[in-house]
Amino acid sequence: TALVVRFLTKRFIGDYEANTGALYSRKFTIDGEQISLQVQDTPFVSLEEDTDSICCQEQINRSIYWADGFVFVYSITDYESYRVIRPLHQHIRKIHPNANIPLLLMANKGDLLRARQVSSKEGLQLATELGGTYYEVSARENCEGVHEAFQQLCQEVSRMIGSCNGEKRRGLHLVRPKSPNMQDLKRRLKQALTSKGKSATTL
Repeated sequence: TALVVRFLTKRFIGDYEANTGALYSRKFTIDGEQISLQVQDTPFVSLEEDTDSICCQEQINRSIYWADGFVFVYSITDYESYRVIRPLHQHIRKIHPNANIPLLLMANKGDLLRARQVSSKEGLQLATELGGTYYEVSARENCEGVHEAFQQLCQEVSRMIGSCNGEKRRGLHLVRPKSPNMQDLKRRLKQALTSKGKSATTL
């Protein structure tokens, strides 16, 4: 959620609601052309106990069906979040066995180097294995890094869609969501900023 907020608003909000599965929409310029971008903030994915299989909500499966690109996020301070990436990618490949869908692997919390549990080398190796691009970022301290990573993925998605000549990918049976939720994001940001102001006043 912090990365999505950073990308869409360039702000970092330390206190935010847990991943709610909200869908956000905004206009974005790629190579001089304006596109309509939808970002699905999916709920948290976890490994089933004592296995390498993931526990996936149906909402995530629906998002996987209509997505044109994927952002895999883990924390460099949490090795378990890193372990989830490979089985999640395998799950996506089952849904899109033949599709060449761009993906981005983002290692977050790059500012917490003393608490690091996942090395940059491990992240880069995994991105290479999955066929994606690797970025190590800090949602808290580096807005530019987050924006650059998302922009590169958007460029790859734009090129992929252009090469399809408008043809719909085979195997997509679910309708893409039509209710972007940018107003909800603005409301959440306003609430977070207001609560921070109140806390500062109280102290």
